[in-house]
Amino acid sequence: MSEFPPITVRQPRPYDIADDPVRVCGVGTGFEGQIAARVRDGHGTQLARASVHAGGTGIWGNYEAALPVGVPSTAQGTLEVFEVSPKDGSEQHKVVVPITFGPALLSPYHGFAQYTVVGGDTLSGIANKYYGDANRWPIIFEANRHQLQDPDHIFPGQVLRIPQ
Repeated sequence: MSEFPPITVRQPRPYDIADDPVRVCGVGTGFEGQIAARVRDGHGTQLARASVHAGGTGIWGNYEAALPVGVPSTAQGTLEVFEVSPKDGSEQHKVVVPITFGPALLSPYHGFAQYTVVGGDTLSGIANKYYGDANRWPIIFEANRHQLQDPDHIFPGQVLRIPQ
């Protein structure tokens, strides 16, 4: 049987679109049951940080926290969950989860629809269909950065998230 890691993040999953507040949950253990959660924007600026209770020394327990971030200046960012060393204050067992900030894409943000690309589609055409404005294609591009490197390269069958 393999050893359970000191910190796991169950939500958000990598590349999820997060709302405000960013909600995090998982299982963890830490010195005296304390771990920390932090949200950073795409420039590395800390937007929010919270101390979270999870289990205890050698005991794993569920944790959850809500970190208010407002409308970040970048669409992409990270959630970090870690234990702070009681010896020197260093960050240990850090788990970093890349996330996309829904409110930075579209405010107010209410979730996303899924759209399956068909032959002849372009991001601007999809934006026109959903938003009534072809120039809003960057919203769709940023929401799907985990699978799109170039806005001009989408393919039939690809499932895109369309922020609402």
